[in-house]
Amino acid sequence: MSDAGTLDKLTTLEALAERYQERGDLAVVLTNGVFDLFHVGHLRYLEAAAEEGDILVVAVNSDRSTRAYKGEGRPVIPEAERAEIIAALACVDHVFVFDDLNVERILATLKPDVHAKGTDYTPETVPERAVVQGYGGRVAICGDPKDHSSSDIIRRLGR
Repeated sequence: MSDAGTLDKLTTLEALAERYQERGDLAVVLTNGVFDLFHVGHLRYLEAAAEEGDILVVAVNSDRSTRAYKGEGRPVIPEAERAEIIAALACVDHVFVFDDLNVERILATLKPDVHAKGTDYTPETVPERAVVQGYGGRVAICGDPKDHSSSDIIRRLGR
């Protein structure tokens, strides 16, 4: 069972947008992902994303959006548990589960100062780059080289 601090981090996009509408000098960073079978690559990515600002918000793909993105049989870990694991990390301030197939609506609603993506992207290939630039935010590429993946772990396990 999670402690109260972890549960306090679990929220909704709407609550975050309202809370950070008038954020003053706080730089909000948004990152997103499936985070299935949490591994060291995920940790390094989230820690690096947190360094890009003052508040790290993590949007976790729902089970439905994960299946649409990764295929049947995924995710291995249910969305509520994946969100709880992410919320337990010291570098994470807020977590919510999202059902969209991309984060464009989330970016347009929250308008984070920074949209962090992993090293499997370049600033030019981030799909939501135009949305971020449109409201004056910036894109940051974070984490170590993409040498770890849940998909590879699942393959090694013979699933």
